[in-house]
Amino acid sequence: MHPSPHPLYLRAATNKSLDPMSHRFGTKAVHAGVEPDPTTGAIMTPIYQTSTYVQAAPGDHKGYEYSRTHNPTRTALQRALAELENGRHGLCFATGMASIDALIKLLKPGDHVVSTNDLYGGTYRLFTKIFEGFGIRFSFVDMADPAQVKQALTPATRLIWVETPTNPLLKVIDIAAMAALAKAQGCWLAVDNTFASPALQNPLDRGADIVMHSATKYLGGHSDVVMGALVVNDDAIAERLAFVQNSSGATPGPMDCFLVLRGLKTLHLRMERHCLNGEAVAHFLKAHPMVDRVYWPGLPEHANHGVAKAQMRGFGGMVSFTLKGDRMEDATRVLSRTSLFALAESLGGVESLIGHPASMTHASIPREERLRNGLADTLIRLSVGTEDAADLIDDLAQAIG
Repeated sequence: MHPSPHPLYLRAATNKSLDPMSHRFGTKAVHAGVEPDPTTGAIMTPIYQTSTYVQAAPGDHKGYEYSRTHNPTRTALQRALAELENGRHGLCFATGMASIDALIKLLKPGDHVVSTNDLYGGTYRLFTKIFEGFGIRFSFVDMADPAQVKQALTPATRLIWVETPTNPLLKVIDIAAMAALAKAQGCWLAVDNTFASPALQNPLDRGADIVMHSATKYLGGHSDVVMGALVVNDDAIAERLAFVQNSSGATPGPMDCFLVLRGLKTLHLRMERHCLNGEAVAHFLKAHPMVDRVYWPGLPEHANHGVAKAQMRGFGGMVSFTLKGDRMEDATRVLSRTSLFALAESLGGVESLIGHPASMTHASIPREERLRNGLADTLIRLSVGTEDAADLIDDLAQAIG
């Protein structure tokens, strides 16, 4: 599937004495997928801002013909992401939604997908408004209960789609249990690992076939790029996805790839701070007299805390909560009064964000379905950044009152 590697990314036999896959995560985050430029010694991967490549003769080239198909900057990023997820093949796309779109394009009319019912609104919209129109069927169940997933499987099920932690209620789904169900069914298991990042969780190690990331979030980490990625081990799946990637053309440009490569180098450091700050904020909210429920997997009372401890190396920086009472205006007041927490969609950047899922990230899900799945109109979602935790708590304290 892959061309011969560009000389820039060939690993000299004397350059690393150990298999890079054996390195610890922090080392992989800094070094995965890249090598210094042998021509200039540049330590950062060059931005190959080119659309095409000169060939010595027809078909005689250095592994690159056209940048929709391959680009050396993208190649370095794809290798880096594969290493960080302990996978063999990485593929990058223009957006997270484009990566999901490419995966679902491997299915055919009549195929069935079982998905979590606590799901990013954009994914729900893609499934129900686009692919249901092409004859693919979707079932949405509470995946925290494997029995519900098993009951939803049919002879036509070809894919189990998991988010964990989920968006926005932060349910934690047992990846190994889902993998066992997928194996028995003979279907694929795909895991959206955006909220955890490979720093905290590696779904392939627990039996998943495909890992998806919105690289816009923690992988990039600085709110300055939009991108998606898929990582797989199976050569045949990778080949099919690469065909879709090239044929449909939703590929990222080299500058975006450079930005995510740069972000990966501090992923382990940022995730440590996100986890610490998330813990501090979650405990503050838990003790606040005006807060009703707090959703953060690190709390012992979280319904899936045991699963989170078993499959995650940290509990992340995403925290959701509801206020006591059922008044939308109370939530609106908090959302409009924060200073450090910026009111904006997205997540995973170094700066803290606050959002209202019902009217922002999950507005495409019908209200009746949102309420049925536990997503209240008063639910507030926080992406806790890397600022000083005391300042973030002070900001929330004055906003909540």
